Amino acid sequence: MPIVINGQRVEDDVLNAEFSSIKSYFESLGNVSCCERDPEFRGYARENVVARVLLAQEARRALPECSPDEVEAALDKLKEEHGGEQRFLMMIGATPDQLDIVRRDLEADLRVRKLVERLVAEDPEPADGELRDYYEKHIDRFKTPEEVRASHILKASRGEKRHESYEELRQLRKRLQSGEEIEPLARAHSDKGDEHIDLGFFKRGELAEEFEIVAFSLDVGEVSPVFATPFGYHLIQLTDRKPATPRPFEEVRETVREQLLAERKQEKTRELVKQLQERATIEDVEEVEANA
Repeated sequence: MPIVINGQRVEDDVLNAEFSSIKSYFESLGNVSCCERDPEFRGYARENVVARVLLAQEARRALPECSPDEVEAALDKLKEEHGGEQRFLMMIGATPDQLDIVRRDLEADLRVRKLVERLVAEDPEPADGELRDYYEKHIDRFKTPEEVRASHILKASRGEKRHESYEELRQLRKRLQSGEEIEPLARAHSDKGDEHIDLGFFKRGELAEEFEIVAFSLDVGEVSPVFATPFGYHLIQLTDRKPATPRPFEEVRETVREQLLAERKQEKTRELVKQLQERATIEDVEEVEANA
């Protein structure tokens, strides 16, 4: 259902795009099943769109238009970050003849950023004690990533021999569970070279997701079930683990400062949006079907 915010109409496609983005995010976390949370996500989408429109309206009211040179510089930076104009346009779903529309939207975005920056422009620099307190309260954000070390055996899963490969790994798993060492078995049976037996330490995000899900679920010394990835069938044994540990405060002090300032900015932005909502006229538009 379209909405009208202070006389500005927002169509369904904008709300639907925001809904799809939110739902995709939660699906990526693995905690969404089909459609049971769709009403909740549509509520989030409406809140987000309303907030963005109100901020854009306030920025237009309170700040002068950005200069063409400033907009062009920001556009050039985006093109560079995305590997050129063509890739940038592909990413945002636009064509070269729509660059003027892109510039218009970018100008509006720049003004909103300036509006938000102005909210915190006079805030004092965080004191050392405030930074340390923030660090202690959010210590999990400042830990080294957990790492594990694993050795593995890979068998190709192509063609008619995939069942044989799977069964071979099942038998090797029994031998490992009986106490045999994985490296001699891997050298004799793996379809990969010796350099791919001991994978060394790795963090999440460095190997195939399917592989990491299994590896990080194991205890040291534990042998995995046989499982598949696009590369074939795998059997792994976890050989070591480095738990996440807090980084020293002085090492992450600048990161702590950046996160604290970002949270200040977010909180003041939420406060501004709340004030704008209290003064705004926001109406849901009932679509009336034309008589045939």
